Amino acid sequence: MALVDPQGAEHTAGALVGRANQVARGLRAMGLEPGDTVAALLPNGAQFIELYLAALQVGLYFTPINTHLVGPEVAYIVADSDARVFVSHERFADAATAAADEADVPGDARFAVGPVPGFRSFDELGADQSTDAPEGRTTGAAMHYTSGTTGRPKGVKRGLVEIDPSDMGELVSGLLQMFGITPHDDNVHITGSPLYHTAVLMWTSCSLHLGHKIVVMDKWSGPEMLRLIQEHRVTTSHMVPTQFVRLLELPADERARYDVSSLRHMVHAAAPCPIEVKRQMIEWWGDAIDEYYAATEGGGTIISAKEWLDKVGSVGVPWPNSEIRIYDDAGNQLPNGTVGTVYMSLALSDFEYKGDSTKTKANRIDGFFTVGDLGELDEDGYLYLRDRKSDMIISGGVNIYPAEIEGELINHPKVQDVAVFGIPHADWGEEIKAVVETPDGVVGDDAVAAEILEWAATRMAKFKLPKTVDFTETLPREPNGKLIKRKLRDPYWEGVDRQI
Repeated sequence: MALVDPQGAEHTAGALVGRANQVARGLRAMGLEPGDTVAALLPNGAQFIELYLAALQVGLYFTPINTHLVGPEVAYIVADSDARVFVSHERFADAATAAADEADVPGDARFAVGPVPGFRSFDELGADQSTDAPEGRTTGAAMHYTSGTTGRPKGVKRGLVEIDPSDMGELVSGLLQMFGITPHDDNVHITGSPLYHTAVLMWTSCSLHLGHKIVVMDKWSGPEMLRLIQEHRVTTSHMVPTQFVRLLELPADERARYDVSSLRHMVHAAAPCPIEVKRQMIEWWGDAIDEYYAATEGGGTIISAKEWLDKVGSVGVPWPNSEIRIYDDAGNQLPNGTVGTVYMSLALSDFEYKGDSTKTKANRIDGFFTVGDLGELDEDGYLYLRDRKSDMIISGGVNIYPAEIEGELINHPKVQDVAVFGIPHADWGEEIKAVVETPDGVVGDDAVAAEILEWAATRMAKFKLPKTVDFTETLPREPNGKLIKRKLRDPYWEGVDRQI
């Protein structure tokens, strides 16, 4: 058994590979050659996996697209990736149709799962082809588009390697084995986040390569994940801190209702995890809580629960054959204990931002790259992240890290989610603003804001305290948990020159 889809249907390894072989042959029959691109606007499900496995065994680039994007945004990625085939789902029919038209995707190169006018059925793709492996198999690659926190997103494009896809699968699954996850061994992986995210797809596909059963969720919820963990005896997953927060918000009796004793490696990444949230998850799930730091472009560091309890707040030490360095803005390497910009070694995983050689060059120093995070290394080489460089607040000449403040405020019982950022101040340059999402049943008003600030004053130095608190129904987060802070911050800076 290889896959349990969101509808509960079971797919054997033979059936999954057979369909992937058909799709791969179908793409070749359409004239696609190694180096060409297939773009997909698909929800979690068997078809996503089939298309991914098909593309990567005949040397194609596979570009998954965020399903929350609208037509023009999808069109930009389809066009920029040079996609020769575009596959969507009926759920996203409006965005897919608008995108295909704007990007001039030929009618015979449009496919859909479910009925979409003007799109061919995905079931037709390769339906007349053999289920045997195609000849001359060669490895393709996923080309994910970065979230685009500044400007339009860019595809992270790696050069293709002439290697058998099965051998490449064995190589990349070494990522999981760094955590002690072994082939077969009754492992079951649950995919609760969108597969269009780099890490989620990587962990899911690597688990398949290692012979693990995959349980795929369409839309994540805490109770449903706990139910599936118990039913399928789940051992591994890739999660984000927001999911931890939602799980901990469940009543204690509901959490205790489910058997989670099967868990071995519930790995989290993608966003800072508040210290108290992680501590509570370790108390609940024990040594199963692992963490790493990396990016779509590469990585990274790794830390176990046991190590974290000795190095509270750290994201770990470098992966094998990797290195972390801290540089200042002048390109000088900084000593341990000094905050600067975090750079990771490229090692054997070089990449370029598609169509943007300037951006590719700008984030490199001495064979290392950065995604703009600030951090420091301690005397033992453990990395501590402080914040995104673009999020750092400079107030009265003092550097203030919003992630630290958010990590404290999230512990208040009337704070379900929180964002902290700088807004203009005539004298100090910036002042601290907090935007809070309250739990159900709590109305955000001046009294609640005063209560939060009074409590915060007992937890943080005065210079770290927000000057004002606003409330919102829902904070803008990507499905992988990353906060889209610019949507909250940018309106305050319209017409103001903000320099960091």
